[in-house]
Amino acid sequence: MFGYVRTDTPYLYMKDMELYRAMYCGVCKGIGASCGTLARIGLSYDVTFLSVLLHNILGQDVKIEKQHCLTHCIRVRKMAEVDELTKALGALNTELVYYKYTDDIEDGDRGRGKRFWFKKGHKRVKKNYPEIERIVRENMSRQREIEKRKTASLDIAADATATMLSELSDYLLKDKATEHTRALNYALGKWIYLIDALDDYDKDARKGAYNPFLLTYGAKDKRELLEKHGGEVEFVFRSLFGDVHEHLRQIPMTFNRDLVDNVLLRGLPTETKRVFSAPCKRCKTGK
Repeated sequence: MFGYVRTDTPYLYMKDMELYRAMYCGVCKGIGASCGTLARIGLSYDVTFLSVLLHNILGQDVKIEKQHCLTHCIRVRKMAEVDELTKALGALNTELVYYKYTDDIEDGDRGRGKRFWFKKGHKRVKKNYPEIERIVRENMSRQREIEKRKTASLDIAADATATMLSELSDYLLKDKATEHTRALNYALGKWIYLIDALDDYDKDARKGAYNPFLLTYGAKDKRELLEKHGGEVEFVFRSLFGDVHEHLRQIPMTFNRDLVDNVLLRGLPTETKRVFSAPCKRCKTGK
């Protein structure tokens, strides 16, 4: 995943900010426990949110204690203790980064040196969490095939990433998985893929790389895309927000749901607005 799933910090309660920071540190430690210290450099906000969401749905209480770590070696910091779910999410984080760099290498980009840092962690995931490795590998392979076919459909383009997240949620939630948890994570995965594609529109247009928005609308840059087709693009994301809201309200939360609501109901629209309003590099340079 790509680091777009974040809090809307100005509207975040202090209690939830403390919890979010502790969970972030917990996932980092979970990566170390399941994949080794080197793999911790790939820590993402997206997997941190999954930890918040899945612990809540499963009803697994999170113990938070003041601890030291490699980054905070002098001053103690509140951190969530590592449990089995956090270790599994650490494995997931490592596989997402490993296969992302694998994809970069196959595209001819410089990813081999970066992937090296996650190679040992990847081997540990294949041994100890084979189902997580399989889900990520198969869906990212299917994503690559979709992109090779130059698929113009936004729905088809985003399906592999969306399916990957829904399958992972089923696996991690086990008997707590429902049609609503599955659909919520599918919509979230679809949003992640499409917001990343929109954010990369100008870069992909310059490089001639695959981008479903570029193939669908053919605008020379993001500014032209939004000037001519902004209403259609906004409708795509508003539809996803509607799916997220509809399924989220059907999922009982064991603890308070303020942090989950902040990320899904405020954070996603805020990040979408940021990507929409970010000027294209070509426009900034005047070229």
